[in-house]
Amino acid sequence: MKLDILAFAAHPDDVELSASGTLLHYAAQGKKIGIIDLTEGELGTRGSVADRYAESGAAGKLMGLSVRKNLNMGDGFFEINEENKRKIIEQIRIHQPEIVLANCLSDRHPDHGRGGKLVSDACFLAGLRKIETIVDGVSLAPHRPRLVFHYIQDHYAHPDIVIDVTPFIDQKIEVIKAFRSQFFDPTSTEPSTPISGEEFFQFIKGRMMQYGRPIGADYAEGFTVTRILGTKDLFDLV
Repeated sequence: MKLDILAFAAHPDDVELSASGTLLHYAAQGKKIGIIDLTEGELGTRGSVADRYAESGAAGKLMGLSVRKNLNMGDGFFEINEENKRKIIEQIRIHQPEIVLANCLSDRHPDHGRGGKLVSDACFLAGLRKIETIVDGVSLAPHRPRLVFHYIQDHYAHPDIVIDVTPFIDQKIEVIKAFRSQFFDPTSTEPSTPISGEEFFQFIKGRMMQYGRPIGADYAEGFTVTRILGTKDLFDLV
């Protein structure tokens, strides 16, 4: 299935926390969107792998995903190597996205930066015709996404571009809450984590307000890029 936007995440819930407002925005416009999780989040302090799959499915329905797949690379220990690059190249060539969203290139969790670099490298390599990808006996055509954006996660980063997602703020919070084992639950007996407190949702909204203020939006999501962006019309910019 060809997608307009394909988002990659080192862990289930990475996209939901940092870029689900953007996906909701484009899903509302009829764009086809998908998420590829690199790991099952099996080293997470709270919940189980089974929880992650159930929660990912619930979040995906709320976002209107056309595709969600887990590459099971190994939470905490996946590497930037040929094997993993080829797994991502395969997904890019299958879905042929115009835009890819990837983890930030530096963050509190080392998987985030490593995942962002892995996806960025694979997006370039996916366009090289001499790299062969065969699925079910069929050779897939090269495809390089037109744009790669890195969503901002725990650590603050100055965004290169922000997207106004104000109409979708309430939906985004519901999407995040689909990961019930990870976030605030007053009845939970599992250990506390930096994201399990009730105040964490205030942090999420505060960060989005910070990114929205420069463009006059109540809430926005921020992204960084590794190349110069261009426009054919300066009047399209906010």
